Amino acid sequence: MSTVPAELLQILSRHQQTRLLSSLQLLSPADQAYLVTQLADVDFDLLRSTWQSARQDSTPTETADRAEQAEAPSRVVRQPASDADQRAWAAARAIGQQALSSGTVAVITVAGGQGTRLGFEHPKGMFPIGPVSQRTLFQIFAEQILARRRRHQADLPWCIMTSDATHEETIAFFRQQNFFGLSPDSIHFFQQGSLPAMDAATGQLLLAAPGQLALSPDGHGGLVTALAKAGLLTLLQAKGVQHLYYHQVDNPTAIVADPALLGFHIQQQSQATTCVVCKTSPTERMGVLVDLQGRTEIIEYSELTAEQAARRNDSGQWIFWAGNTAIHVFDRQFLESLCETGNQLPLHIARKQVPCVDEYGQPLPADPSGQPNAIKLERFIFDALPLAARTLIVEGNREREFNPVKNKSGSDSAETCRTALSRIAREWLQAAGHPVGPHEVFELSPLQALDAEQLSENLQRGVFSPEQLLRG
Repeated sequence: MSTVPAELLQILSRHQQTRLLSSLQLLSPADQAYLVTQLADVDFDLLRSTWQSARQDSTPTETADRAEQAEAPSRVVRQPASDADQRAWAAARAIGQQALSSGTVAVITVAGGQGTRLGFEHPKGMFPIGPVSQRTLFQIFAEQILARRRRHQADLPWCIMTSDATHEETIAFFRQQNFFGLSPDSIHFFQQGSLPAMDAATGQLLLAAPGQLALSPDGHGGLVTALAKAGLLTLLQAKGVQHLYYHQVDNPTAIVADPALLGFHIQQQSQATTCVVCKTSPTERMGVLVDLQGRTEIIEYSELTAEQAARRNDSGQWIFWAGNTAIHVFDRQFLESLCETGNQLPLHIARKQVPCVDEYGQPLPADPSGQPNAIKLERFIFDALPLAARTLIVEGNREREFNPVKNKSGSDSAETCRTALSRIAREWLQAAGHPVGPHEVFELSPLQALDAEQLSENLQRGVFSPEQLLRG
């Protein structure tokens, strides 16, 4: 006996999802029920319109227009270059520290990816990155959060977004590590959603197996819906949290809940604030923050030709200089507004090769021309920026704050990141008057110091001795 609601059958028929209709008729009642559950979250009207737009040939023109119309961001707090700048940064830092002390800040870590590109078949947050201790990415962030809680004597809730691929292993790892000394009830794991892949030629949803949709994570832009679905926006509101510091798990030198960044965000009443760094060259593979028709937006490096990327304004400044670090501060109420009907972040299209089967479970052959068979969809969190009434861009210190682990070798690799972690430790030790050898490798835990000033103070007070420093 069929367990398929008549309304769903009508929807599938209206959208010409013949493969799904046939598959449902061939499945057992239990398998039918599972597929019906998967289909319950599918917005067929949205997918159909997205597929139709993917078939149009207007994208290259639109991309060129965006690049030509873009201007260098105008509302930017640059790195301090004068005494007045230093005072402005100190004032912002004090505002951020007050927000932390009053418990109005939470941290969101996006950790849905695996370390496949690093040759590491586990959640990326479990990747060992400490130059001496092999501390994992998760441990470094956990120690930053614990150190901030101690410094500001206040709660700092930690929300960690996982995916289907990383959720269970991530939670098991935290339990194995005794939550790195943090209270388990102060860490909130939640999963990002998934979106179905579509046949690039027909717009039909693909099956990974009989009775099972071919799904993929909905991107870091799925954060907003995932937070709401997990009840975390409501929980954070009840806790009095107003400001959400957002970062990705692959950058261990990010200053978690950076008081200065928080302070500028609060001071200028921004709904969405982004930390950027100056690109090393026009063609560096980073998305860039720009002003576009009065709104703050990100243009991906893949949208720019080499000539466009090197374009300068009348002042001789690169237009596309402000590289995206994926570090943001969001107003909680702003994210709540994005959950309202009709205000979802847009879908982005990627053409990929996706293994799939027909309704009988037989593998569908690849296109003989080698063209990708599928359209995969995802949302990007930075698409929230043009939806905000007030945005702000703050320039970070690149060498201090942006040393991601993305590649197995070369730039932005584990090697360059470990070198940066050791360099930062050496600089702090030298500033504290501690002698360092020319080839020594150092590592500092955030529990020893969150910044150079705290390290100097702790060494002077004898909180720990130089012999306790990790060195290689």
